[in-house]
Amino acid sequence: MRALKYFLISALLRAAGSMSLRAAQKIGSALGLLGWYLKTRYRGITETNLALCMPELDAEARAELARNSLRHTGETLVEIPLMWEWPVEKCLGLVREVEGAHLLDEVLEKGQGLILLAPHLGNWELAGLYFSSRYKMAALYSPPHIKEFEEYMIKVRGRLGSELVRGDRRGLGRLAAILREGGVAGILPDQSPRGKGNAFAPFFGIDVKTMTLASKLMQRTGAQALVTYAERLPDSRGFRIVIRSTEPGVDDADPVVAATALNQSIEDCVRAIPAQYQWEYKRFRHRPPGQRDPYNPDRVC
Repeated sequence: MRALKYFLISALLRAAGSMSLRAAQKIGSALGLLGWYLKTRYRGITETNLALCMPELDAEARAELARNSLRHTGETLVEIPLMWEWPVEKCLGLVREVEGAHLLDEVLEKGQGLILLAPHLGNWELAGLYFSSRYKMAALYSPPHIKEFEEYMIKVRGRLGSELVRGDRRGLGRLAAILREGGVAGILPDQSPRGKGNAFAPFFGIDVKTMTLASKLMQRTGAQALVTYAERLPDSRGFRIVIRSTEPGVDDADPVVAATALNQSIEDCVRAIPAQYQWEYKRFRHRPPGQRDPYNPDRVC
């Protein structure tokens, strides 16, 4: 059964990968809007997250932002097969602008390792492809549920030489070694972490379980960190790669201080283009003990 699922998913990816960017974005936008009008659970999660994070907006403004968020998430979903199936040169041709490249150069010129923190904002697959085309890079990943799909994912993400490492002890050791050599490591920093490597820290003013991996790697290797994302430009014109400094304290030995700086760094980017953030993710399901689960008010964390 898993082999059949892999075959069907692969066929679907290849078919989607044959589309133009404009066609993919139109289809993705339509799927997102369908999810809005059908009042799917993703709409409910998005509305809950925006009510928590942006209480300063009135109901009409939050509804409009939620609708646009679902539309952008749909576009991202259909764009990903393009990033996996298109020739690399064609993918990189979608990058129309790069903002903040001097920040990256300043770190690498010192021979230091660099951690690129890439939240689920814009098209993170294109961001990873862009940086792996220029630097010796490793990226942390979690194996997919379908085992056969893992080989495909490693092949397409690593076709420029990028090394994918699992988020286990061996993988983290490899990541640290690459950083000590002055390499680049990519981490998605805005999901609820597993295991013990976490701290509760505010994100949009709400304490939530946050990874401490980036700060620990910085302390162990002397690496620096920057935040990056690929912003979707209007009218299918392509993308802008944005590179930003992190808030002071991301490498602090105090895990709460470090996690707070990390979350603030992500929040600053999200506020720049809030509609392109993946608000459909249950980011606040892991809160300090005794707090209500906002997605299930009858449940206490």
